[in-house]
Amino acid sequence: MKSRIVSDYFFMWANIMASKSCSQKIAYIDLFAGPGRYKDGSKSTPIKVLEQIINNEKLRDRVITIFNDADKNYATNLESEIKNLKGIELLKYPPTVFNLNVGDDMVDLFEHTSLVPTLSFADPWGYKGLSSKLLTALIKDWGSDSIFFFNYNRINMGISNPMVQPHMDAIFGVEKAAKLRTNVRNLKPQEREATILNELAKTLSARGKIFVLPFRFARENGRTSHYLIFVSKHVLGYSLMKEIMYRYSSEHTDGVASFSYIPVGNLQLDFLSMFLKPIEELGDELLKTFAGETLTVKQIYDQHQVGTPFVLKNYKDAILKLETDGRVSCDPPKRRKRSGTLTLGDAVKVTFP
Repeated sequence: MKSRIVSDYFFMWANIMASKSCSQKIAYIDLFAGPGRYKDGSKSTPIKVLEQIINNEKLRDRVITIFNDADKNYATNLESEIKNLKGIELLKYPPTVFNLNVGDDMVDLFEHTSLVPTLSFADPWGYKGLSSKLLTALIKDWGSDSIFFFNYNRINMGISNPMVQPHMDAIFGVEKAAKLRTNVRNLKPQEREATILNELAKTLSARGKIFVLPFRFARENGRTSHYLIFVSKHVLGYSLMKEIMYRYSSEHTDGVASFSYIPVGNLQLDFLSMFLKPIEELGDELLKTFAGETLTVKQIYDQHQVGTPFVLKNYKDAILKLETDGRVSCDPPKRRKRSGTLTLGDAVKVTFP
């Protein structure tokens, strides 16, 4: 699932960067790349990404791919899998595979190197090598986004374990990690999880200038196993990834992704289950937020969606219901119908009383 999310986002990101970037090159970096295939023989993220590049004529001459794994056997196996890929010879820039430990030297390299637009993926087995400084360095340049694996179970246990304090300090920062150890001490499991995730988001968000989007994976018993977390400086990347996470969510309530999407900043992790009618809740919130204003559907979405679990479709559903109930007016009022329901284009103007 995480491989699908990453490869789907790469395809959307790469096509946008290929058309908008002034640089002739864009890059994909995978720092914990693995062996190329999972134990069941299915393709891992590096192979899926490379296949997308091979099959896209526009990307073949633009994308530089860099893969790394500290495990020598994994790196060797990945090289072999790459060489056997059909069409790999079509790429202008042959993939590079390194066998290095991810640590301070690599952070220093990225901090002092000006990167072309780069999508990076960090999927460590536990947490060794993962740091806020690394993630910040990877997205510092224009057009660069990062996705990383956050092993909540291991990190939750590590927060209060003095044996792994340096790793926790690297992820959250020394001061925030110390404060976090105190704050989570007597919390219930759900509150503890929310506090840890929110502190991580604050660490990465750089005073609100960076967008952080978590996707939760749970075991069959409902307990969290880990998160896939997206980090970007641009709201467009945030919106695109939200649509992908919406699509892969295992459960939806009234059309709103719930179980697998956790909005940062809300201490009630499963707060959506409290909403009997989430779309109506969204409609009521829009009435309060935009009272007395007239905006297009797209403007409403752009101004309101950050930090919520709602995608553009949810906003359109909420506005259509408000219009049907006579609580807002839309211009033009006469629009073509689809399956008996009025459509709502991005440019339709909505007036709130």
